[in-house]
Amino acid sequence: MKQVGSRAAALRSIVLSVSALGLAGISLPAQAQSTESRLNKVEAEVRALQRKVFPGGDGKFFAPEITPGSPSTAAGPPPSTTAVTDMLTRMDAIEAQMARLTGQVEQNANKIAQLEARFGAAGASTPAAPTSPAPAAPASQTNLDAMTGGASAAPVTEAPPAAAPASRVAAVSAIVKPQTDDAGDDEYSYGFRLWDAGFYPEAQQQLKMFLDKYPKHSRASWGRNLLGRAYLDDGNPREAAKWFLQNYQTDKRGDRAPDSLLYLAIAMKQLKDTSRACIALAEFSETYAAEASGRLASLYGATRNGLDCSG
Repeated sequence: MKQVGSRAAALRSIVLSVSALGLAGISLPAQAQSTESRLNKVEAEVRALQRKVFPGGDGKFFAPEITPGSPSTAAGPPPSTTAVTDMLTRMDAIEAQMARLTGQVEQNANKIAQLEARFGAAGASTPAAPTSPAPAAPASQTNLDAMTGGASAAPVTEAPPAAAPASRVAAVSAIVKPQTDDAGDDEYSYGFRLWDAGFYPEAQQQLKMFLDKYPKHSRASWGRNLLGRAYLDDGNPREAAKWFLQNYQTDKRGDRAPDSLLYLAIAMKQLKDTSRACIALAEFSETYAAEASGRLASLYGATRNGLDCSG
């Protein structure tokens, strides 16, 4: 495109020079023939460029944009002036055609840039994943939800505890961790020692680690129940209730499942939720009648004291 433009500019300069000389009365047949030949060549290049910008299948799709001047039958000015005028006319036609071609090329480039931008935006966006509806709770969950107001059995992830002072770190470090052939039992026993010493946050962390690492250990029922106790003794009955409920749900025949159901009633009582405390007590007395009248009789009686469950 730049090459054709420079040629057109050069030809324009030549034609203007020839025109000036013609007006001065100088005959330039040889120069006119040379300029005519070069002008024909430029016109052929413009037509070839036009076919590239506006392709046609059979060459008949586009009418000729540039045509040679028609011979005039009327008498006219001297031959030199006629040749110069004809070349100027054809030069103007070439420049007009070049301008149209240049404008069309710029429009095409702009359209291509817009299409690329649209495709880029479409590729960057990703469809949102479909949301699956939550499964319905089984019928067996209804009574357990009533005990805790629909609280989930899975405990909520908590923020890490703040850094303890050096004196507390030293006191915790003084509690010895057992070293026996049963690594799982050692982890549980260490959590029990921390709870028994009153280090409840540390006991919570240790017991969670034990349950994560040994979920099927024979001490798992003990660990979940003791974790609930650690929250209850730490003044957090709501979080304690979740662990008590989880222990009862996970294994109703577990060693500490009766304790967890009774402590669930205690947690509800501390939350001043008499209705749910009574539901948990009723469930405990029906499911673990032997413990209600035996090993846990004293705690069962103390929990019932002050509760009106006759409604």
